[in-house]
Amino acid sequence: MNNIKDDARYIVERSIETVLPEKAVCDSLEGLHLPGKTFLLAIGKAAWRMAKAVREKLGRSITTGVVITKYGHVEGDIPDIDCMEAGHPLPDDNTIAATTKALEMIGTIKPDNILFLVSGGGSALFEKPVEGVSLEDLVAINNRLLRSGANIVEINTIRKRLSAVKGGRFAKMFAQTTIHSLVLSDVLGDRLDSIASGPAYPDSSTCEEALSIIDRYGLTLRPELREILKKETPHLLGNVQTRIIGSIGRACEAASIFARELGYEPMILTTTLDCEAREAGTFLAAIAREEMYDRPLKRPCAIILGGETVVHVKGTGLGGRNQELALSFAIASDGLDKVALASVGTDGTDGPTDAAGAIVDGDSAKEMIERGIDPYIYLLDNDSYHALETSGELLKTGPTGTNVNDLIVLLCQ
Repeated sequence: MNNIKDDARYIVERSIETVLPEKAVCDSLEGLHLPGKTFLLAIGKAAWRMAKAVREKLGRSITTGVVITKYGHVEGDIPDIDCMEAGHPLPDDNTIAATTKALEMIGTIKPDNILFLVSGGGSALFEKPVEGVSLEDLVAINNRLLRSGANIVEINTIRKRLSAVKGGRFAKMFAQTTIHSLVLSDVLGDRLDSIASGPAYPDSSTCEEALSIIDRYGLTLRPELREILKKETPHLLGNVQTRIIGSIGRACEAASIFARELGYEPMILTTTLDCEAREAGTFLAAIAREEMYDRPLKRPCAIILGGETVVHVKGTGLGGRNQELALSFAIASDGLDKVALASVGTDGTDGPTDAAGAIVDGDSAKEMIERGIDPYIYLLDNDSYHALETSGELLKTGPTGTNVNDLIVLLCQ
């Protein structure tokens, strides 16, 4: 057999290539009719590459437009398109400025169509607070939700009600314009009203759900903000057509194909993983131990998962959910032979770090100890980045240009 960690790297990197936005966007444009003036608005981590593909495919059919993406994700100029960078995972002044510019341009141009390109990260990157809410309010509430262990649907349920553009409000703002949404999904189950907090999709969440989330995670809000959460978002929109053009399910299917090419029997365990990252790591280590008895698959095998775990931050360290999952697996699989796990964010960034995730094996914990650190102490401090950096097992891809949740591959030889 090949080196097992090299195999894991090959599988995840090739799988991410299959969900890069260029082909998905171009395929989705076949047969799309855009009469009159068309404004292009792209938001999210994949926004620049999605917009570039559209501009090259449609040329002058695009009148003008705006790209709003994460810092470091603009790779050059796009003719007739203003490309701007802003804060992620928390909005900043540039977020508000870019969003305001896009809304003003649409209001001035009055296009017949808006081609709306949506990808993960759009919730932070496309934002205009409702009256009575400040940017500081948004940052504080988002930060507390992100650290609380709340999942993305819960977080976006709150974000929608504090925003003038989320939860269908953007589409309602331009109700006389036809909006064609092309979406790269980064939400479990491809829930369209939660991807980027659904700026152009009818909202299925309710005020009661929003208030219960605030109470569930013990967040204290001033009375004025609680009253704003009680205002309903649009539940019906008649000017929007939406199509999902990429998802974690497609990445997992690709991983299955590439694993089989390398001689592993693949199984997609789930595409909706949603739990604490460290618990997922421990569970996958238990599966690796069971594979000693060729259960649930005969070795060599590949167990493939997609989804988005959460980290309940209690420590002061640095890391992300994929790194925390990998470190937890490394600790729980200590001593196992011929097993490896790769856990990566398909966008190339995991938490506030420069790593996409990590690739570990049954020797990782031992190597950390030999280098003078206790991996369990680092896990308790949510400091997975420095533990994995010590053992040389961080995976750094740089921004990939896509974002369809996380991909986890467990290999057993």
